[in-house]
Amino acid sequence: MNKHTKLAFLIAPILALGGYIMSDIWVENDAQKNRVFQMAPEQSCDVLAGKCVLLSDDFKINVFDDDGKTTLNSTFPLDTAILFLVDSNDEATPYQLQMSDTPYYWFRQTPLRKKISAKGDTYKLRIIATVKGGKYISEFYTQTANQS
Repeated sequence: MNKHTKLAFLIAPILALGGYIMSDIWVENDAQKNRVFQMAPEQSCDVLAGKCVLLSDDFKINVFDDDGKTTLNSTFPLDTAILFLVDSNDEATPYQLQMSDTPYYWFRQTPLRKKISAKGDTYKLRIIATVKGGKYISEFYTQTANQS
């Protein structure tokens, strides 16, 4: 074995390790960039019945209301979550949700249950959820199937 081959065998592991570390830094930096993803309802939404799932690829958010406490449950941990109640004049009222025990659950008392308590009531909602710099947004309607 000549000296160039020996030198190559000594340097190759160092270069491989350095490349691995640099690629990890690159991917992590790329993940922190702001990106916006659109979420759509999986099927028709009934927030009062707990049947409202928003979907974007493999990320899901379940939206439900439990006695006036509107809750989001997500498949990935969220950094922040904001719920907007949009009236008939397209005026949005923001509700900054607070984290429950884990970053998978976020909640806040809202007047949503009062606004859609009768069967057939419809209301427009918007959600902005942040996950590692990526913003997941959705605008959808909830319709009450049964009276609460």
